[in-house]
This record gives sequence, C-alpha cells and structure tokens, in this order.
Amino acid sequence: MKIYTKTGDKGTTALFGGTRVPKHHIRIESYGTVDELNSHLGLIRDQDIHQDYKDLLIKIQDRLFTVGAILATDPEKAILKNGKERLNIEKISAADIERLEQEMDTMNAALPPMTHFVLPGGHQTVSFCHIARCVCRRAERLASALNDLEPFETNALTYLNRLSDYLFVLARKLSSDLQANEIKWIPEKH
Repeated sequence: MKIYTKTGDKGTTALFGGTRVPKHHIRIESYGTVDELNSHLGLIRDQDIHQDYKDLLIKIQDRLFTVGAILATDPEKAILKNGKERLNIEKISAADIERLEQEMDTMNAALPPMTHFVLPGGHQTVSFCHIARCVCRRAERLASALNDLEPFETNALTYLNRLSDYLFVLARKLSSDLQANEIKWIPEKH
C-alpha cells in the first residue's frame, strides 16, 4: 500500500464515506486536532511515568482513534443502504467517560486541594500534559463548532471535555509523583 495517493494535491480530502471536502473544512480541523492530541499523548506515554498511567493512555489513544473516526464520517453517508452503520466500531460509551472520572477521583484523593490556578510547568513531563490539555481543549472547541453545524454522537464531545480535565489532574498528579514544584498563580495587585 502506498502512503501517497496524490488525491489531495488540489487541497481536498475524502471523508469516511467518500465525500470530498477542502482540507481546511472544520471536520478535517476537528479530527486533525484529535490526531495531534493523540500524538501528544504518545509523548507523555514515552516519559518515565508509572505503568498504570501508560496503560490508561494507550486506552485513551484507542478511544481518540474512535473519536477521530466519528468526526471523519460524512453524516449523510453514515448509514448504509442496508440500514447498518458505515462506522462498524465500538463507539464512545458512558463507561469510557466514567473511567476518566474515576481515574480523576482517584488521583485527586491523593493530591492537596486546589486553592489557586497553577502555572503550567515544573517538570518536562508535566509540561507535556499541559500542552496535551490545551490541544484537547482546542479539539473540543472545533468539535463543538462542527457539532453545531452537523451533529454527531454526543459522547464523543463529552469524552473530549472530560479528557481535558483528566489531563489537568494527571499533570497535577505527575507534579506530585515527580516532586516537581507546582507554582500557584496569584495575581499581582496594583
């Protein structure tokens, strides 16, 4: 299989279902940003962190491929003529969202309460989490805009929202695990 097809040389690409759209279409921006997020999660997974975090990140990466596939599917061609769904994969479930919530609850129980915003940084691994969180928020904003135009499964959007929260809590937990300095943001007074 060749990687290059030359079909996108004029600035268009195909959605799942065959519809061609401009490469700058919000649908492409949405799933492209999810792909970017997935790459950042791979970078976090490559750090010297506990295997439990790595294992969950692999599961999250799998779920992000599903989110990307949902976003890449032409809604007008999502259902085949025989009534079956074109996208024949396990969708994002309430259990996927609950898993992130449970992981956050577990990590939060081991952390001091938040009293202020924290400045991103303190350790390279923590910074990677904050970058991934920001990319996740961008993916969520783009997916939300797309959903306003062409609605898709709500669990996919909810998953992105919860994942950005998870990445913030993971950054805090890794700060604690790595004994990194967590700097509180305290606004200067005039």
